[in-house]
Amino acid sequence: MSKIYFLLALIFTAGFAMAQVSQQVTGTMVDQKTDEPIEELEIALRNVQTKEEFRVETNDDGVFNFKKIPLGTYEFHVTDRDYMDNPFKVEINEDHLKNFTFGTPITAALKVSWLFNWGDRTIKTASGKTVVLEHYWSHLVGKIVLTIYGLCLLLVFFYSVLQLSLSIAYVRNRKKKPANKPTYNPETTPKVTVQLPMYNELYVAERIIETIAAFDYPADKLQIQVLDDSTDETKDVIANKVAELAAKGVNIQHIHRVDRTGYKAGALDAAMDRVESEFIAIFDADFIPDPDFLQKTMPYFQEEHVGVVQTRWGHINKNYSILTELQAFGLNGHFAIEQGGRNAAGHFINFNGTGGIWRKKCIEDAGGWEHDTLTEDLDLSYRAQIKGWKFQYLEDVIAPAELPITMSALKGQQHRWMKGGAECFIKMWKRLLTAKDVKFMDRVHGLSHLFNSSVFLFILIVSLLSLVVLHVKDSFSDLNYILQYMGVFIISTIFLMYYYWNAYRDKTENKSKSFVSFIGRFFQFLVVSMGLSLSNTVAVIEGYLGIKSSFVRTPKFNVSKKNEFKGNKYDKKSLSIINILEGILMVTFGFTAVNRAIYGDLGMMPFHLMLSIGYGVIFFSTLKEVRESNA
Repeated sequence: MSKIYFLLALIFTAGFAMAQVSQQVTGTMVDQKTDEPIEELEIALRNVQTKEEFRVETNDDGVFNFKKIPLGTYEFHVTDRDYMDNPFKVEINEDHLKNFTFGTPITAALKVSWLFNWGDRTIKTASGKTVVLEHYWSHLVGKIVLTIYGLCLLLVFFYSVLQLSLSIAYVRNRKKKPANKPTYNPETTPKVTVQLPMYNELYVAERIIETIAAFDYPADKLQIQVLDDSTDETKDVIANKVAELAAKGVNIQHIHRVDRTGYKAGALDAAMDRVESEFIAIFDADFIPDPDFLQKTMPYFQEEHVGVVQTRWGHINKNYSILTELQAFGLNGHFAIEQGGRNAAGHFINFNGTGGIWRKKCIEDAGGWEHDTLTEDLDLSYRAQIKGWKFQYLEDVIAPAELPITMSALKGQQHRWMKGGAECFIKMWKRLLTAKDVKFMDRVHGLSHLFNSSVFLFILIVSLLSLVVLHVKDSFSDLNYILQYMGVFIISTIFLMYYYWNAYRDKTENKSKSFVSFIGRFFQFLVVSMGLSLSNTVAVIEGYLGIKSSFVRTPKFNVSKKNEFKGNKYDKKSLSIINILEGILMVTFGFTAVNRAIYGDLGMMPFHLMLSIGYGVIFFSTLKEVRESNA
């Protein structure tokens, strides 16, 4: 009998303990940013064991008061739709039977969720429980935004993986024992025609003509064609220089066109019937090749299947400014890893428009120069390689050239390259996919190569959508897990770092110091590339839509030091709608980065800060150039 009483006593005691409550649980809610009390804020205490939930709202002073809360362990939640929920645990025990008071105010951060608060809906489950669901259509839009965002990140990741594979191929090839180089024999070397396409190149026309005339190559085996489409005094400068050299016995012709049909490609095509040689070397007006250039390159044509020999671009004025240093950094990546890696792996490469030599038969077999794209060099390169011609890339043979020294000149050059790349993709992708005797990986890398310029489109989409993604993150807690997985794409940056590290040409024997220097230069390059994404995306879209524009050649300056620059009449400067949008994006991303840092949401803050700095560099550089040109 005593045992029964004992059990009843235990049950009564347990029931009494479970029935124990804290008469009131109080505290104050304040805004994390302003420290001001938050009124009418919905909050909840959720029992960890029983999942029972108690809800209240704060009063006008931000004070909340829960009544008769059973003892136990609880999670404190902010359930208000306008504020973020950062739950934490609360232990309410026998010491709090009278009251439990939070000693310091509890902070809550306002959501940035205006895009997706279209009204919640309340439903009852089969068990009778009331559940609040976020608005269906706003939730669906959030999923669509995340899908597009994730797809663009995936494409950027795929691009970085291919660049990594080229980097590995390049590194492996560099470790191999160098093959024996073919030897130059002045007695048997073939005749070469050097073509110099020009259009209003007043500042550099004489320099390139004199440089080519000084080539150390048998005079009877060298023909020089100056393909001149100039409409200003440049044509007279060229005519005088050509006459001067011709009088000295140099085999040189001045071919002047009045009609610029086809631009550079048109000039090259129009001169084909006057070519006296089986090989054609091409140089833009800003190049200064070494006198032994042909001696180093022509022996590689001893193999009949070689249609092109391309050399690496050097940089005459690399140290002119941070702008030229960053251009050199990027171009070195292309000429080391892309050209060297593709060539080492046997994939298609491209003639870079200058600093290379064509076999005339290869040009004719591929269909000749066509001018339906702005990158006639890339177009003809792929037509030739699909036909079976092989290209030889010589990384150790350098053709020095001038880098654009103004932001307007750089943006103009980038616009032509990006738009031309998109035009070539539209023109060549089907032909590349369906061509016979092309290896699968050659098709993959070829399509990636032609599609490369589109990476700026994806970067712009990702950057703009990231603003919306923050709203999704704040509004839909059930979708936050997707964003966590998207963090894995940070590895894309690591792959690109490996790509540019292997192309970095400022390394010293002190590897650790060189790597630190490289990291700084890499992120500077990345920031400026982000800033160029808007203007480059416009060029890509124009290319895909088939919007035609004239061939705007990059102004040449013939300067290597800042005190030598006296202006350039060809470098036109004016503010455009794109420049204004760059300024707006600078402010937008800068505000978002600062705002998120204040609220402690640092996930995308570095990305937005880099975007703000990048657009700021482009915007203020353009503004400064326009102001100076109008002074």
